[in-house]
Amino acid sequence: MAPTACGILARMPEELDQTARQTLALETTWWRYADTKEAAIRFRFGQDPSTYYRRLGRLVDDPAAMRHAPVLVRRLRRQRARRLNSRSGRRLAG
Repeated sequence: MAPTACGILARMPEELDQTARQTLALETTWWRYADTKEAAIRFRFGQDPSTYYRRLGRLVDDPAAMRHAPVLVRRLRRQRARRLNSRSGRRLAG
């Protein structure tokens, strides 16, 4: 039995928007800039780094980002987990 068009559309993965793709691209190439990562964020996106990092945090949890750049997203998730673990360890030890 062939799936209906409606069923196919319901299962199609959502695409990343241009900003999301540029964010992932910056995470793979920011070290190539002469300045700091924060300067690269301001230059490419015209926004402060805290806004960028909030967007990146949401993007790392997006399944479409995982499909787009699985190696990068896994690395970013591991980095986030290490930061969270080190923060919780400091609270418990102190």
